[in-house]
Amino acid sequence: MDGLTELPVRLLTAAVQLLINPFYYVGIVLVVLQYRRQIKLERRLFSVRLHSLLGETGRAALWGAAGGIAASLSFALLGVSIAQETIWLLWGVSIVLMLFRVRYMCMAYSAGIIGMLGAVARLLPVSVPGGELGAVVDALRQTDAAMLLAIVGVLHVFEAALIRTQGTRMATPMFYEGKRGKIIGGYQLQGFWPVPLLLIVPAAGGSTAALPWTTLFDGGWALGWSVIALPFMIGFTELTVSALPQNKVRRSSVWLVGYGVAVLLLAVAVHYWSPLAFFASLLTIALHEALIAYSRWIEEKQSPFYVHSDKGLRVLAVIPNSTAAELGIAPGEIIHKVNGMPVRRRADLHQALQLNAAFSKLEVINLQGELKFVSRPLYAGDHHQLGLILAPDEQAMYYIETKEPSLIGMIGRGIAGLVRNPASVLPEADSTKDLS
Repeated sequence: MDGLTELPVRLLTAAVQLLINPFYYVGIVLVVLQYRRQIKLERRLFSVRLHSLLGETGRAALWGAAGGIAASLSFALLGVSIAQETIWLLWGVSIVLMLFRVRYMCMAYSAGIIGMLGAVARLLPVSVPGGELGAVVDALRQTDAAMLLAIVGVLHVFEAALIRTQGTRMATPMFYEGKRGKIIGGYQLQGFWPVPLLLIVPAAGGSTAALPWTTLFDGGWALGWSVIALPFMIGFTELTVSALPQNKVRRSSVWLVGYGVAVLLLAVAVHYWSPLAFFASLLTIALHEALIAYSRWIEEKQSPFYVHSDKGLRVLAVIPNSTAAELGIAPGEIIHKVNGMPVRRRADLHQALQLNAAFSKLEVINLQGELKFVSRPLYAGDHHQLGLILAPDEQAMYYIETKEPSLIGMIGRGIAGLVRNPASVLPEADSTKDLS
């Protein structure tokens, strides 16, 4: 068979391998655990569920599969290949890193570390100890840093696309401690997608037919090639107290595209000049950390957005399918008057709603600073606060401590979240306290 005829057969074989690969299902379980933790936080803070665990997990799996197919096609067109031993190294390093921080599951870290170790291993004497250590050293020597970095670059471009289109779906309103100790509103933005990749690999004794297209990278298929499944996880976690979720997601996706393109250029440079492997792998990790540090610096520099003003009450979020959602009220807007009564405190809102138990008329300052009027009859069973989640005030009971979870810590806490009592935050405490 020629390459074009043989490719569908090998793709189908790799797809079957994916279905029986436990790492893919481990990725789905991690998505479930993380989203379950987030939904529990929503219930704890606001006594309402803003997202569906089953729906969001299914959506993550479907979009991850779509991203995996698109990325796999890109890898095939570029000629990106990877050895089976390198795949085992990637999984092993990723699992170890996740034990320290969940965000380290990003392939930028495992690929960068393996690329640096491979460059060092190639400088060692030819003779290495036998056994498992020798096998690991041999695998590191055979790693192609250019291919690893190409995979990282392409994956981050597609991750940016997923963030841009899906990043606000799991945006959860939160209460945080501000720089001056005041409780402020904000959003936790996160998305995780199990991505099934199908990669072409050199395979001695396999097909000798050439690939039916010209590729950027020379995959070394002179002795044959095959296709294997590489399930992986991509995802992001951000928080913002200074911007609307959609604006934060837009900026993050642009930065991530730039990062992906930069890493892909590094991969091309390493492909043509291998001595760059160590430096390029190190730079891949450093640039990724720089993106995170820059995002945090921007948040610290900006003034908090989700705080009340002298014009009224700031809306932090709107409960789906609620009265406020039907009225078209959006996060970030300000409730100026309710039933003709100015509202400046949460108690004012409750009092104003009681002025007319059958109807509500609101004056709202929108995001452009313009006044809009909305009204709607009230029915039995409607949310007592119209479905509005307001920015916190001095009576806020809880806030979230911004601490990066590890895999062990996330499982060990029973996915309970890091909810803290604002009056007494203990560095190692992990319980919820109620001041009432």
